[in-house]
Amino acid sequence: MTEDIFSMISNSAEDTYDLGCEIGKWLERGQLILLSGDLGTGKTIITQGICAGIGVEEDVTSPTFNLINEYEGELSVYHMDLYRLENEEELGDLGFEDYLEDKGIIIIEWPDIVYNIIPADFLYVKIRRISTEKREITLKAEGERSLRLIERVGKYVSNGY
Repeated sequence: MTEDIFSMISNSAEDTYDLGCEIGKWLERGQLILLSGDLGTGKTIITQGICAGIGVEEDVTSPTFNLINEYEGELSVYHMDLYRLENEEELGDLGFEDYLEDKGIIIIEWPDIVYNIIPADFLYVKIRRISTEKREITLKAEGERSLRLIERVGKYVSNGY
């Protein structure tokens, strides 16, 4: 039986980036990734790895002030930072539902306001600071596509990551 959750310890920013690369390699069209963690825990670093795994060649930066950055690789990537939004209605102004219909990869930092309007299939990534360099990264799958993703990434981690 496939586990729908696992945790690992990242010992460096490079480990976090490498995990992101592995996630990116296995993403399917329309995949939704929700990132949770305090400021400075590595949400943008794991996103950079995910984008590299998809084949994005441009610099990936935090969309804190833009709210949404768009990248092209093997799949379109929409990286959203919803930290400054206060309610679901503000998502309509961003055209959030259009992004969901586009079938690109959507990565959302600070996802708290989207839970009522997102599809039931998503990967939830929680990053918790243990020390200056170490992070505990927990992946939780909701839905069939995300279960397949977590199974593939789990094999990577258990095979000596």
